[in-house]
Amino acid sequence: MTHAPLGSATRLTRPEASPAASIARSVRDADHAVTSLRDFHAWLTGYRDADRSDVRRIPFTELKGWRFAEAGGNLVHDSGRFFSVHGLRVRESGPVPCWDQPVINQPEVGVLGILVKEFDGIPHCLMQAKMEPGNINGIQLSPTVQATRSNYTGVHGGRRVPYLDYFRNAARQQVIADVLQSEQGTWFYRKRNRNIVVRTTDEVELLEGFRWLSIGQLHALLAVDDLVNMDTRTVMACLPFTDPPSADTRATADDRRSPYPPQGETVRSALARSMNPGHGALHATSRVRTWFTDARVEHEGRADLVGLDAIRGWHRSAERISHETGLFFDVMAVDVRTGSREVGGWTQPMIAAHGQGIVAFLVQRIGGVLHVLTQVTSEPGFMDAVELAPTVQCTPENYSVLPAEATPPFLDEVLHAPADAVRFDTVLSEEGGRFFHTRSRHLIVEIPPERDLGEPPGFRWLTAHQLAGFVRHSNYVNIQARSLLACLHSLLRQTRGDRP
Repeated sequence: MTHAPLGSATRLTRPEASPAASIARSVRDADHAVTSLRDFHAWLTGYRDADRSDVRRIPFTELKGWRFAEAGGNLVHDSGRFFSVHGLRVRESGPVPCWDQPVINQPEVGVLGILVKEFDGIPHCLMQAKMEPGNINGIQLSPTVQATRSNYTGVHGGRRVPYLDYFRNAARQQVIADVLQSEQGTWFYRKRNRNIVVRTTDEVELLEGFRWLSIGQLHALLAVDDLVNMDTRTVMACLPFTDPPSADTRATADDRRSPYPPQGETVRSALARSMNPGHGALHATSRVRTWFTDARVEHEGRADLVGLDAIRGWHRSAERISHETGLFFDVMAVDVRTGSREVGGWTQPMIAAHGQGIVAFLVQRIGGVLHVLTQVTSEPGFMDAVELAPTVQCTPENYSVLPAEATPPFLDEVLHAPADAVRFDTVLSEEGGRFFHTRSRHLIVEIPPERDLGEPPGFRWLTAHQLAGFVRHSNYVNIQARSLLACLHSLLRQTRGDRP
């Protein structure tokens, strides 16, 4: 027998203490940390100055270990590992009923892990200054571990991934968050990564290129263009900022039980209420879940892998695979030389988007509680048809060749928002291991309470705690909405939105 006898309570486990309260303290006071942000920036500047990495675009013929397969023309690695570039044929019921495109096929699950340790009662995250070939500025702030399965199993023959054992043997530590999450469904085919946060009490050796930053500092750094990378942002969104709802979630006028006590009538106080289930929501979570499940059931569409040679409307030259309109994105290749990665050099294909993306939340105070306007959207690479997405997610330039009805609702609302309604505005990079100089402007725009935007088909107003609750499950919230959720959480400490 491997368990205690039925009826025995002596060996039953109890719920672990929630880290939400200590996370709240860190977010409210980013200055309480083992190193100051000024010292961090000085260290990062020095680390970047010392980096001698070089990334250059190359023709496909200079790729080493990669080839276009004779059958179908897919771009594949000789090992059969890492990833490949296939064609994708898409059929949808929307304003653009069908199209072909290239897509990255990487079926293995990678690890995006952040190691957490408390110093003076404040949780700190072990972060890595990491060079990725697609980063527009070379080095950005990445999780403790950011590795594909091919990399951490040593297919490249390089050095071991530091700190990996904390996540491969996570049962020995306290696991704060652990969930499989989707990647960019417009460019990846059914790709998922394990987003995991582990807390340790061990003495941890601080290796070159790593620094401890408090959770509050991480959120403060989101306001810096192209600093906190996409993989960090998606893991940050998985942090438990609030406890899961329980029977005792009733809010009082002066709710001091909340880790985010409201103070006055500001965006910050409305967000604080939004983090507490006891302050209510426009829609019951059970009804939102049914609405979301209905959208999945009713979705009509399919996406099938085809040979890269078979896709229509795309042309291959010596240096790129591009759409006949010159829009959307290219598939191209790079040669990488670096001294700060597991191997010193390699070549690889990458995707380079045309135009800067826009990802935006419209938010509004409803009954004094901040709500976020989300939508259900389908992307051809999703594993489960649709996921929750930002209010707006697009690259505006692409719509010049698409039907007018394909233009996203609320795009003008976001792009022409008055300056005093913008609560967050930062340009942040997409994942630099696969996407070359690809960036999106992250916006959070507040709509006055008296305006009635309604809820067009496919949209729902959710509170922050409802959206965070869906992030605890796989394939519910897409990577752009998770990235924006981390930015939304940062408003708990920023003063920019502390206006009536």
